[in-house]
Amino acid sequence: MPSLTYQVYVVELSKRVFTENTKFRASNPQFNGVLECLYVGMTSMTPQEPLKQHKSGYVNKKGHKLSAYIVQKYGRYLRPSLYNHINRKLMHSEEALIMEKKLALDLRRQGYAVWFN
Repeated sequence: MPSLTYQVYVVELSKRVFTENTKFRASNPQFNGVLECLYVGMTSMTPQEPLKQHKSGYVNKKGHKLSAYIVQKYGRYLRPSLYNHINRKLMHSEEALIMEKKLALDLRRQGYAVWFN
């Protein structure tokens, strides 16, 4: 049975998240308001599918909420220019988790405000 491959994706968030969400603001003390607020995630689907799930508040058959509240409330659209270069290589779950964190921290260093799990 073939193993799943994963991709990293980035969703632009409304800048309201920075003023309205205390945890988001505390996680991004470097943010000066010039660049955007972002969510970085990983998926075994296409990036469009989890964005739809986040926005709809998706709950799976077992009753587990799989959507991130921060994207459900503040998510705007995908930012493929920030992640397409990473997804050229097939990744397994562990690799995608590492890349998700690396991308999030790289984007923070560039001046974005970023949330990731």
